[in-house]
Amino acid sequence: MSQLRDPYGRPVTSLRISLTQRCNFECFFCHQEGEHDPGGEMTAGEVETIVRVASGLGIGKVKLTGGEPLLRDDIVEIVGKIRPHLEEVSMTTNASLLPGLACRLKEAGLDRVNVSLHTLDWATFKEITGVDQESRVRAGVEEAIRCGLNPVKLNMVVMRGINDGEIPALIDYSRRVGAVLQLIEFQELEHGAEYYDRLHFDLTPLEKELEGRAVKIVVREMHRRRVYHLEGGAQVEVVRPMHNSVFCAYCNRLRVTSDGRLKACLMRDDNLVPLVSLIRGGAPTARLEEAFREAVARRAPYWRE
Repeated sequence: MSQLRDPYGRPVTSLRISLTQRCNFECFFCHQEGEHDPGGEMTAGEVETIVRVASGLGIGKVKLTGGEPLLRDDIVEIVGKIRPHLEEVSMTTNASLLPGLACRLKEAGLDRVNVSLHTLDWATFKEITGVDQESRVRAGVEEAIRCGLNPVKLNMVVMRGINDGEIPALIDYSRRVGAVLQLIEFQELEHGAEYYDRLHFDLTPLEKELEGRAVKIVVREMHRRRVYHLEGGAQVEVVRPMHNSVFCAYCNRLRVTSDGRLKACLMRDDNLVPLVSLIRGGAPTARLEEAFREAVARRAPYWRE
């Protein structure tokens, strides 16, 4: 059970760790996990130390992110080091580097992956990502499923006039391969801010439509997200963070930046707490736990009623 509870009564049970800001894609709306000018990357040993301390405070789940975490040459080592401390290790990836690596990650202890896949159309894929890797990503998705990194979740950021017409195709693809489709609201953050007014697509009417079609609806603890189970086996999860007080009220996540600072909220960068610098200075576990508690004390819902 988590020992960490913020001033709003929200328990912190999961940690989202950015391993790098490097990426082999150039998605024009990337929010870079809300980071600015990161100062280097953590070592595998430092990541393990952070996870060990977090685990001792009752955090049981970690999601590894980037940038693209598979660009780390030591990614299999990192997964293997942190898995013994946790209930679950997951990863967000663009999947282009998963072919040939997915089973090794599974063997090291990775439980599941989220794959950024915003379109199945070759031209639109290149428009969004800046690269011609759509078939490689599909291969990565399918290999992840074969290797047991399940449930594989496909993250589709829905953009008006770019890919909003592809939602039925992505639902069908996710059903056929055995993945869960996550429809994610476009956010006014970092690079996405300049495109928000033009590309934001309101998912509320779509969610009402899914509610009418669903044979079962599961409400997740985190963010109170709804997963719609459709006839034929498709599963669609809707992620609506913008101006959503319920989303923030049930957030249970703390973040670690790629250069090793604790970040209380994706949407803010004015309240970070140093962490890896303490490790490099030889700080004892008690001091690292104090840093976690300080970061949790700085948590506040970004969207409120």
